[in-house]
Amino acid sequence: MIDLYFWPTPNGFKITMMLEECGLPYNVKYVNIGRGDQFEPEFLKISPNNRMPAIVDHDGPDDAPVSVFESGAILQYLGRKTGKFYPQEERDRIEVEEWLFWQMGGLGPMAGQAHHFRQYAPEKIDYAYDRYTDEVNRLYGVMNIRLKDHDFLAGDYSIADMAAYPWVRPYKRQGQELADFPHLEAWYKRIHDRPAVARAIVVGKEEREKWDLSKDKDAKSVLFGQRARQPA
Repeated sequence: MIDLYFWPTPNGFKITMMLEECGLPYNVKYVNIGRGDQFEPEFLKISPNNRMPAIVDHDGPDDAPVSVFESGAILQYLGRKTGKFYPQEERDRIEVEEWLFWQMGGLGPMAGQAHHFRQYAPEKIDYAYDRYTDEVNRLYGVMNIRLKDHDFLAGDYSIADMAAYPWVRPYKRQGQELADFPHLEAWYKRIHDRPAVARAIVVGKEEREKWDLSKDKDAKSVLFGQRARQPA
């Protein structure tokens, strides 16, 4: 059994997608990031960056439990564990890893900044608003060109697609229109229509509906403006 430390965000959905696609049993442990659950000592033992998702696989290597934090590392671990969606042949694996790390280092952070400055900044800062909206647009364009001749980012459907898809889902919040990127739009629909994805993206829906960050000043103070923690 896998314990999934989760909150319904794009990074969290990467892992529910992989678990559902692989048919792995998992137990959701909600980490309410607006309440500050990510700073609890027990969670920090498995995720020292105080970010979710993280997992504890009770059937880890050598039949001993193992914890993994960082969504990209979790996807790779689950791919190695199951032999699914993460090819073993080196050239194919390189291609998947290129697009996985492209998402981790580019699409995710830039889309996240677009969300912040478009949705949550207390005042509109035109430079930041335009900077991140335009950069997401550029990244969508990179995907659109790639997907012109490929059904998926790295050939076959893989963890690279699972990493990118949840960050494209809130495209309107990033100031984008999928109709401007027809090959990306077709890819989006191919993934959206997968039964495992449909199951994955509703995990935590009821929990999320209880909490509206846009109206919760206390949650904003927990999430934004964090500084270094000192060792206990």
